[in-house]
Amino acid sequence: MVSPGPDNKTEEEWRAVLSPEQFRILRQKGTELRGTGKYDKSFEDGIYSCAGCGTPLYRSTTKFNSGCGWPAFYEGLPGAINRSPDPDGRRTEITCAACGGHLGHVFKGEGFITPTDERHCVNSISIQFAPAAHTHVKAQ
Repeated sequence: MVSPGPDNKTEEEWRAVLSPEQFRILRQKGTELRGTGKYDKSFEDGIYSCAGCGTPLYRSTTKFNSGCGWPAFYEGLPGAINRSPDPDGRRTEITCAACGGHLGHVFKGEGFITPTDERHCVNSISIQFAPAAHTHVKAQ
């Protein structure tokens, strides 16, 4: 696992750059209400990055409709996401490897037909989306 990198800020610095809801979820390990996140049903081509530090986390090609009420991905970008067991041992938390921001939880073995049989259940407020660049080539 990669430990949090250079984007470590003090609590005051995080409060200054994040909205109160982003701070509650990314820094205090909160959860947005099921079905309320803007990326749950979004399937555009692009990259999802950490809303706290901007580190790329997921490709849209790994996003799938799990029906869970939060954006679901079957894998993150290599080295971008840390995993650690919740204190109760029932779930595995996923965080941004660069800044330690709370993303959500990862679940294995639920039977989804994905290459990894994993579901990264991510809070929409923890991520930001950048559409893929569209290049238009004129026919000659």
